[in-house]
Amino acid sequence: MKPLALLLGLIASTLAATAEPWVTYEPPAGKANGKHIVMLSGDEEYRSEESLPALSKILSQRHGFKCTVLFSQDANGIIDPNNQTNVPGMHLLGGADLVVNQFRFRELPDADMKHFVDYLDAGKPMIVLRTATHAFHYTRNKQSPYAKYGFAAPGGGFGGMTVGETWTYHHGDHGKEATRGLVDGQNMKHPMLKSVRDVFGPSDVYGVNPDFPGDAKVLLWGVTLVGMKPDDAPQLKKSIMPLAWLRDVNTGGGKTSRILCSTIGAAIDLASEDLRRFVVNACFDLTGLAVPDKADVTPIGTFQPTMFGFNGYKKGVAVSDHVLK
Repeated sequence: MKPLALLLGLIASTLAATAEPWVTYEPPAGKANGKHIVMLSGDEEYRSEESLPALSKILSQRHGFKCTVLFSQDANGIIDPNNQTNVPGMHLLGGADLVVNQFRFRELPDADMKHFVDYLDAGKPMIVLRTATHAFHYTRNKQSPYAKYGFAAPGGGFGGMTVGETWTYHHGDHGKEATRGLVDGQNMKHPMLKSVRDVFGPSDVYGVNPDFPGDAKVLLWGVTLVGMKPDDAPQLKKSIMPLAWLRDVNTGGGKTSRILCSTIGAAIDLASEDLRRFVVNACFDLTGLAVPDKADVTPIGTFQPTMFGFNGYKKGVAVSDHVLK
């Protein structure tokens, strides 16, 4: 090998080895609002590894948030949603003003899980998207002090402790009946619902338990449609279900956390402009910032989300591929 080629190869190897196994999106110069959002991507089905970077680019470049996305990945920094135990960067939650959680059935090492629980116990806010109602599942280390956060634990684990729901059932026919979001009339003036009226997603409505928490403030209701198109009629044989709700939760640290749960939130759902706006509005409100009258949620670059499905993720994508060019 020629000396120059050898040198360039060494430099490339060094950069690859020292690159952080997460992606941070800094706001443009002079636009920072001082808030840091950490997003947790790690689900096998709904393509959070696509949607959370897209949301982070909007929040950082258009609205001044610093956003860091953590990914389930293999040891070489290749995104692998099926890897339930490796999400580098959990320590970054200590400096976050807001966490957006889209885990599903993760079983993190105790040292990593401690950062998650410490964040909750600090009374900080969280957005729980889709499968994060059942964010954790303990099958390997059932003696862990954090096994109580597993979805099968008494009381529903993390979801039961916080948003009041864990995994229950598909109310809509999965993959055949899409969701229309209906704004709650009593709460339509809530800041999170500013300029939010047309919410649609191909993912189905989740059902909730009969003991759905009475203190939950429902912002959106889920209407099951007869098909998968936005203009399909409502499925009148199925009742509406809470789709997005807000709760004040007393944490283990004796403090109160504001937690928003939205069971619509697959990457393909976020093709809906008003659903993106709802999540962006929530990021403003939960971090104590004034919500814009009509937040700009135009994607940065191309956003062509993959349809949900197990093992349907794009193979061979490195964490570094999500760096904003």
